[in-house]
Amino acid sequence: MVGRLQARTLLEKVEQTMESASDRDTKLQLICELLHHEVQYYDWVGFYLADRGSRELVLGPFLGDPTEHVRIPFGRGICGQAAERKETVTIQDVSREQNYLSCSPHVLSEIVVPILKDGHVLGELDIDSHSLSP
Repeated sequence: MVGRLQARTLLEKVEQTMESASDRDTKLQLICELLHHEVQYYDWVGFYLADRGSRELVLGPFLGDPTEHVRIPFGRGICGQAAERKETVTIQDVSREQNYLSCSPHVLSEIVVPILKDGHVLGELDIDSHSLSP
């Protein structure tokens, strides 16, 4: 589990990463690498970016196994639900979810954090784990 001290340290490292890189995709890729490296049970870390014209999420920078889910409609799967609701969704055991889009048979849990600006979903951070209830 990520403790408060580790979370604070991670946040500081993310802020440093945001300052060190110049373009959005490089920043997002570096954040993926940082989180994947720093938290041992983060097995897939990636960003989905909102395509507002289509109300779909489009796969952006990520680190982990490739996924076939490169476009996800709002409302579909855990990522789509988080975007539709505009709230973080934490799933401790994906096998209990009916609306789960499996990216890998190894994924056992997931957290999806929407990125909002002025009430609009710009994207989301998606983290998968091969551990139950991490």
